[in-house]
Amino acid sequence: MKYTVRVKPGSRKGPLVEASADGLTVYVRERAVDGAANAAVVRVLADHFGVAPRRVEIVGGHSSRIKRVEVDE
Repeated sequence: MKYTVRVKPGSRKGPLVEASADGLTVYVRERAVDGAANAAVVRVLADHFGVAPRRVEIVGGHSSRIKRVEVDE
């Protein structure tokens, strides 16, 4: 299943996933440096959906706060 995800890196709220009409918002504590925030997003979404991290893939928006993510449930 594909999702549009808004990422909030460096957030004190994180790790947290909130659903809205626009899609999902993922709050992570990691900063957007050297892919740390992307890796955290994959881990948080895998935990949220109850799947292994290898089943979550960022398919678009690697350097953007708005990402397209595919979850193989």
